[in-house]
Amino acid sequence: MAKLAAVQHQHHPPSSLSLLSSSFSDFSGTRLHACIQYKRKVWQPKGALCVTASSTEKILIMGGTRFIRVFLSRLLTKIGHQITLFTRVEAPIIQQLPAFAVPRRSVMALILSSCIFLRVGLGNIALAQPSVAFREYIDTFDGYSFKYPQNWVQVRGAGADIFFRDPYVLDENLSVEFSSPSSSSYKSVEDLGPPEEAGKKVLKQYLTEFMSTRLGVRRESNVVSTSSRIADDGKMYYQVEVNIKSYANNNELAVMPQDRVVRLEWDRRYLSVLGVENSRLYELRIQTPENVFLEEENEIRQVMDSFRVNMVTS
Repeated sequence: MAKLAAVQHQHHPPSSLSLLSSSFSDFSGTRLHACIQYKRKVWQPKGALCVTASSTEKILIMGGTRFIRVFLSRLLTKIGHQITLFTRVEAPIIQQLPAFAVPRRSVMALILSSCIFLRVGLGNIALAQPSVAFREYIDTFDGYSFKYPQNWVQVRGAGADIFFRDPYVLDENLSVEFSSPSSSSYKSVEDLGPPEEAGKKVLKQYLTEFMSTRLGVRRESNVVSTSSRIADDGKMYYQVEVNIKSYANNNELAVMPQDRVVRLEWDRRYLSVLGVENSRLYELRIQTPENVFLEEENEIRQVMDSFRVNMVTS
């Protein structure tokens, strides 16, 4: 800090003035004998910067190793605050400050390793997977019941007797359909033949429903599994799972084959549960994207196992 000592004639004693707060116009017309003295002034916090132990804060500074943040870090540490530096690289200022410095690369490595640990180490713990709550739907008029996820919503006018849909995954839904006793008369689900024959009929029905007239559309399908079981009501049910993939050209009107690039439109799993009662064939249908099925297989199978056909009393 520089000070200017000025003497005005012989009538006034010398006075010490600061260059920042004085103007040379104050000395106009006066012969000055000035000398410049340099003296390092010790900084002391004033006013709002004065703190007590009760006002100590924990402060996070992003960076803090260059330019103004260096002086800010030193200042806040000096007046009693607890400083944490979040930095890109380690810098000399970190060793100079009694602050907790966290290099950004170290933090990202810690976060990544924690995620890997949680995914690998806790993946097989049952409590880590939240259970899905179900509601029961009972149709006493047509004679069937099943359970469905409680967050699914009912959609009316979808063509089936009942239709529920996942509000977030629109391709995931379930429905119930049944035959008319006037057009067919079933005694048991075994009237369809063995489960393998029933699976072929179910797949054929799905492919007929999803037939497309667009150019360049191709479908791949296969029966994933078929099975039969006796439920707690003493009735036999068939379970059929099929997979259907739909492919389409991105430019079906292109002349050259290389311009017609085939892409996958959708890949879905279709699951059916078949049961017979009241001389009717009942079918519970579940549709879900293949990748979603892999994540929700347990819940979907609970819905399948809950399907029951009941005697209708007139």
